[in-house]
Amino acid sequence: MAKDTTTSVNRRSDIISAAIEVFAEIGYYRATTAQVAERAKISQPYIFRFFHTKEVLLLTALEVSWARIIESFHQVVQSASPQQLETDLIIAYEQILGEHRNEVLLQMQAQTIQEHSIREAMRGGFREVRQIVLDAFRQADIADPEERTMLFLARGMLCNISVAINLPELMET
Repeated sequence: MAKDTTTSVNRRSDIISAAIEVFAEIGYYRATTAQVAERAKISQPYIFRFFHTKEVLLLTALEVSWARIIESFHQVVQSASPQQLETDLIIAYEQILGEHRNEVLLQMQAQTIQEHSIREAMRGGFREVRQIVLDAFRQADIADPEERTMLFLARGMLCNISVAINLPELMET
């Protein structure tokens, strides 16, 4: 990869990381691309070289956050025994919550945004995660996989709330 291409990829990644932080901290509607640029230590116009609108930037940030969960769950599904599957998925998600808290907060905020493209991104992410878990539970012959999938996802949402409001006892089993 040429130096300019590597620099561009790194800058794009820096912008996405900064956007995740800014959107998670102050919300999509209140956040500005100027704040994202400041956090990324670049000029505001440089953001628009990669992302034509703030909405496209948010969609890309959401894509990154969903991809992390999806990849992590795929790795667990490929490596966990049927007996350890659910526990290992929980551990994987707790690790994401600990290491990428802002991505989870970003997703939580995006759930309330009414723009069609953002709602579609959220539906798509949830749909894919649900399907991964459901298919894995079915493959592992877990009893009532639809119900267990729903409970798994509901507990995940409760964990998100726990992290967002700093109430760790919501995560206790």
